[in-house]
Amino acid sequence: MTIDKWQMTNDISIMQKTNHKLEPQEIASLGASLRAIEQKFLKQRRKEGYKKIWFQGEEPYFDVFFEFEYEKIIWFQFTLRGKTVSWDIRRPELQTGNTNELCTDDVSFYAASKTIETDNQTDWEFIYLVKLILETRAEEEIFTQALALFNK
Repeated sequence: MTIDKWQMTNDISIMQKTNHKLEPQEIASLGASLRAIEQKFLKQRRKEGYKKIWFQGEEPYFDVFFEFEYEKIIWFQFTLRGKTVSWDIRRPELQTGNTNELCTDDVSFYAASKTIETDNQTDWEFIYLVKLILETRAEEEIFTQALALFNK
């Protein structure tokens, strides 16, 4: 695949057009940048055993969400640079898609208005990248549980 100069000046386009290949240092940096958001900022369901956890990376549009029921993941979503991987216990398979976060219309400037369009064909290369990023935090139980979803 050939990349023209315009593509090389746009990091997001580079990632999308070069099959999501990142240098090991960038993968490690992305993983290390994830920080848990305080629980008081998250709307929790009033259901026994339910818990939502949100990690945010230093880079814009880099988030990892978990929903747990009795310490077991029931929903997971990873977003990075306009791409997403998600998993839901009701449909237990990894799904990929695109978000509208990189669009420049007025609606996309509001975080609560993020939409996801599921890919027609699973983006296995992006899934592999997400797995590499999560592996940088494999010593933490929450990320170990997430990684198990990639092996099903």
